[in-house]
Amino acid sequence: MHLSRSFISPAIIALTFTFAGSLALAQAYPSAKPVTLISPWAAGGPTDIALRALAEATSKPLGQRVLIETKPGASGTIGATTAATARPDGYLLTQLPLGVFRLPFMIRTTFDPMKDLTWISNIAGYEFATIVRGDSPWKTWDDLVAHARANPGKLFYGSTGPGTTPSITMEEIAARLGIKWDAVPFKGAADSLTATRAGQVHMYASAPPWAMVKNGDLRPLIMWGPTRSPKAPDVPTLKERYGMVSNAPWGVGGPPGMDAKVVKMLNDAFRKAGEDPAFLKTLDAINMEPYFMATEDYNKWARDTAIEERKTAERLGLKP
Repeated sequence: MHLSRSFISPAIIALTFTFAGSLALAQAYPSAKPVTLISPWAAGGPTDIALRALAEATSKPLGQRVLIETKPGASGTIGATTAATARPDGYLLTQLPLGVFRLPFMIRTTFDPMKDLTWISNIAGYEFATIVRGDSPWKTWDDLVAHARANPGKLFYGSTGPGTTPSITMEEIAARLGIKWDAVPFKGAADSLTATRAGQVHMYASAPPWAMVKNGDLRPLIMWGPTRSPKAPDVPTLKERYGMVSNAPWGVGGPPGMDAKVVKMLNDAFRKAGEDPAFLKTLDAINMEPYFMATEDYNKWARDTAIEERKTAERLGLKP
């Protein structure tokens, strides 16, 4: 039987055009315009520095400029909030810190981390420390703990916000040791660092800026990674003292429903960027480690992490 053009279903026509449009997008991407990568932290902080280096390194294999847009605040989740409602065309991406999993169980967010985001690639991971000024009266971690024990509630640390890994870890340490210190939230590590150097807070928790450690402006008292840092071999670790390890992988994602071909292009570009010597040099300078996970592995890790972070929030009594 021959069907005339007038009997072709409008739904079939619409589906055909949708498929063709999607295919054209994947083929043309990323020729239309530069890609925006949201840095959800204050400009000048360790993560912002890493993201700017990543953007530069990714522009080469992607064949398109990657531009940074700084949107600090909300414990690093503004990027995820923005991406959750953006067009899934691959031109808006965001850094996804560990807090993206944790915050929905602590505060009322407008996004579900597993339903409202596309997880593209994990890039690197933080190595954190508890850090004081170089002229601080506390020369060692034991000095700081002893002072905190004798002066409950009188020590203040700069935090990147409730629900972020540094803040959660500082509170877990306090709970284990039976001491009390209080967080002062900032939009990012750069602001927290500035407040510490100005004496507005007693310490801060973040990735150590090694240039300032080297010149004596800052002093890490305890590292949070699984082994001692070769840059501070005399500084103990949380693992040595308490069996704790606290680091935080971070990656890049985008809006939900991104085209699989575009995701693959981005994943491949991030993989090559992760091997770029300039990017690796930047990570080393700010005490981050490269930790690439391709899309499939990253999605599995994300699902597992979402479960673990829910348990952490419940254990600490954190809820909206």
